[in-house]
Amino acid sequence: MKVITFGEVMLRLSPPGQHRFSQATTFDMAFGGTEANVAVALAQWGVDVHHITSFPTNALGDAAVAHLRKAGVDTRYVQRGAGRMGLYFLEHGAASRASQVVYDRADSAFSRLTADSVDWETVFVDADGVVADWFHWTGITPAISAGTAACLLKGIETANRLGVPVSGDPVYRSNLWQYGQTPQDVLPELTAGCTLLLGNAGLFSYLYGINATTNEAAAQEMMTRFPRLRYVTDTVRESVSASHNRLSAWLYDGVETVSTPLFDVQPIIDRIGTGDAFMAGLIYGLLHGEQSLTEALTFGVAASVLKHTIPGDVLLATPSEIDDIAAGNLSGKIKR
Repeated sequence: MKVITFGEVMLRLSPPGQHRFSQATTFDMAFGGTEANVAVALAQWGVDVHHITSFPTNALGDAAVAHLRKAGVDTRYVQRGAGRMGLYFLEHGAASRASQVVYDRADSAFSRLTADSVDWETVFVDADGVVADWFHWTGITPAISAGTAACLLKGIETANRLGVPVSGDPVYRSNLWQYGQTPQDVLPELTAGCTLLLGNAGLFSYLYGINATTNEAAAQEMMTRFPRLRYVTDTVRESVSASHNRLSAWLYDGVETVSTPLFDVQPIIDRIGTGDAFMAGLIYGLLHGEQSLTEALTFGVAASVLKHTIPGDVLLATPSEIDDIAAGNLSGKIKR
């Protein structure tokens, strides 16, 4: 089983604990990036994952490569070049105080990629002629630069030609679209190549002009507009406070909508990367065809629930731990 992910990996800097930026005298350091977070989770579960990205040719780039390798992600297609390491600063929220994120990623090495930077045919088809089983992208990548958007489009087109399923998470970050294009200009062409799409009625209305009053109706309209789509899905988050959420998910397959139970998440240790854990879990479930759609979806939500308990961007958990959460075992009692 081989999965390809494509996106920027950044260095994350956070004040210790729940300190505010104004209190910080030191920062905890970690690496993360939404597509790479998916890659790391899948690698933990024994999937052969190749992450495509670019790092600066310096010690920070070396450390970022080591982070992926340590997690079991194949880095043979990671590029090194000019530019800097993208950064983001995270202040953890608590109770009624929300978390804050500040990005500092302009002119990163990844942003300098162009349409022809990646030989996608080589990435998707190995030396023995075996074709990859999945390709994953998010809306962060086409927002960074015209070059990364063009490179991603070529990747999706190659995947479509080779019959590789494609998942897209068209997450919208308003402060990233700075190169003269809007998400409404760019995302439809990318979405047209997707098998699985993450989103809801509100997001689809803003990004694609879909007018629907329910998530299922929006999913139906998206499938009509983008015939390659087989699945539309999203999580549903009830926020009691920054430290206490409730989480569930739904998925529409063109015929019916399936959903999961509601999971209580308290206290939240780190919310960053929880959506990536959900996508990784769902992809993993779909690739294991013996699972039903509801089982695959519940595995994804359980993976997300578990990620809330783990500091850093990435989910570090075994399938059996996730299965335990999916079965409703939320007590945290030590098994002997």
